[in-house]
Amino acid sequence: MSPAPRLALPSHLVSAAAAVPVLALALALAGCGQPTAQQQGAPPPPQVTVASPTSANVTDTDEYVGRFVAIDEVNVRARVSGYLDKIGFTDGQMVKEGDVLFTIDQRPFKIAVDQAQANLAQAKANLDFTKADLERARTLLEDKTSNAISKQAFDQRTQAERTAAAIVQSQEAQVRSAQLDLGFTEVKAPVSGQIGDRRVSVGNYVTGGTGATPTLLAVIVSTDPIRFEFTIDEASLLRLTRRKGGTDFKGEPVFLKLIDDKDFVHKGKLDFLNNVVDRETGTIRGRAVFDNKDGLFRPGMFARLRLQSSDPYQALVVPDVAIGTEQVKKFVYVVGPENKVSQKFVTLGPLQGDMRVIREGLSPDDKVVVNGLMRVRPGVTVTPQVAGAAPAAGAPGAPAASSSAASK
Repeated sequence: MSPAPRLALPSHLVSAAAAVPVLALALALAGCGQPTAQQQGAPPPPQVTVASPTSANVTDTDEYVGRFVAIDEVNVRARVSGYLDKIGFTDGQMVKEGDVLFTIDQRPFKIAVDQAQANLAQAKANLDFTKADLERARTLLEDKTSNAISKQAFDQRTQAERTAAAIVQSQEAQVRSAQLDLGFTEVKAPVSGQIGDRRVSVGNYVTGGTGATPTLLAVIVSTDPIRFEFTIDEASLLRLTRRKGGTDFKGEPVFLKLIDDKDFVHKGKLDFLNNVVDRETGTIRGRAVFDNKDGLFRPGMFARLRLQSSDPYQALVVPDVAIGTEQVKKFVYVVGPENKVSQKFVTLGPLQGDMRVIREGLSPDDKVVVNGLMRVRPGVTVTPQVAGAAPAAGAPGAPAASSSAASK
């Protein structure tokens, strides 16, 4: 029997078949000769900066939001009615007490004064006549030898003299009233301060007196000193009361910060605390006084006020950047034995510059992570570097060794 015929394969298939064992052998040799990434070893522990809490002399403070109010704010209104004749100020200028701000047409009031004075003169002349007539009647009545006047006639002249005297007093009051109305035609500044814009122009009729609503002419507010009003909650009020040992808070120093200030740089003093706590809000109204010679503060302006709530005491402080937040709790990372990181929950106090007061949760010997917080978590081993110390050799950030040192 003849042998089976052999099939001839194309040359390119023969080359591919021969290459398969070679490729498998190369991969095996590569796997044996070079380690994988997992076989290269774990990365070094992350380096962090640590610092121990420091002791500082601190004072607790409370902060409140409030606004400025003028000590004196007066609505300038007319006391007599008439046509406005003159305006004696420029809108927004500073005025002094007694400055003439508005002038109402004085001519009708001068006429009223002249008429009242004429009536007074007439009443005085009538009084002089009745006095003289009474003296004549008294002389006749005292003459026992003459019956020229009766007792009834004498009493009538006495009554006429008293009536004339009363009329004189009435006319004198009318003169004073007319002169007072004439004086009211000049509307003067009742207090010193800054006046707003005029509410009425020259030529308008203004209403004065008490019978109708007097016309509002302008508003004046005092500027120096100026008050700052705010509200204090019950807890803060109790701290302040216990620290002061009573309710005499007047003169207590306070500090204020405007919206563009970086710190509480304006010093004032506590002026008043109300005598009752509001039942609805649970707060009590407070007031402070500040000098305002440069006119920086204006009524209605908002600001923040800081009030001391404790006496100075020693407390532990750490950089505020070391504080972390877990929901509503505050914590710090602490490096313990074997350089392992643990988490400690703390109770915070006030901020002192860039340092945060720690009321509870830390001891002076703890090593708090202050830099590198994003690289750690509880249980992680780290390479701690004390704040302010030079990095260890070979650690990230350490200076490179010189060529001479490397050769030794």
